[in-house]
Amino acid sequence: DWRPLSGPLHAERRGAGERIVFVHGFTQTGRSWRPIADHFAAHGHESVVVDLPGHGESGALRADLRRTADLLAATTGPATYVGYSLGGRVALHLALMYPHVVERMVLVGAHPGIVDDDERAARRAADDKLAHHLLEVGVDAFLDEWLAQPLFATLPVDDTALADRRRNTADGLAASLRLCGTGTQVPLWDRLKELNLPVLALAGELDHKFVPIAERIAASVPDGSFAAVHGAGHAAHLEQ
Repeated sequence: DWRPLSGPLHAERRGAGERIVFVHGFTQTGRSWRPIADHFAAHGHESVVVDLPGHGESGALRADLRRTADLLAATTGPATYVGYSLGGRVALHLALMYPHVVERMVLVGAHPGIVDDDERAARRAADDKLAHHLLEVGVDAFLDEWLAQPLFATLPVDDTALADRRRNTADGLAASLRLCGTGTQVPLWDRLKELNLPVLALAGELDHKFVPIAERIAASVPDGSFAAVHGAGHAAHLEQ
């Protein structure tokens, strides 16, 4: 039932009605959103899932966050955007760069950026080191380490989800870390007040780092709301 959507990024669509675009996190692909996207496709929406640069069928593309927003706008057009983690940071850039494209936005475990220059530089260096490590050990070993982080302690990863992540390449993921990591991101906190659209900021209630971030996002935008996802950690949409 999933049909390709033409554009610079690999994307697939299903259903008919108002469009919702689901944007995945680091090491995932558009397929990770399918269980949720299927639900909305069955209930009067056109669901679109997209592969970000360095991931899935867009694995050969290289782009920073601003260029990724360009590619996303050109691929999926006006819609409600739902972005998780990396995908949420892409959606934020999209909404600020192309306000006519983002009708509504849902952010799950997303970070508007590190304000402190030294902290941001340290994160950039850490992401670069992680990218180098990824290239050394390969995707399978890296995913084992990545998913063993406390951040994902409550995330069940079945064989299908792991196989999907393993479709990614070391080169693609390393490029994503170096070009789109939080350390490379110009902080957007001061620009959140420009977002004249409904924004729902979500965080898993067990994700103690991102609950206050989501609360602050909701308080910073003119039409913002916050909700905690009960019994979930960082990947709240996959856990609950």
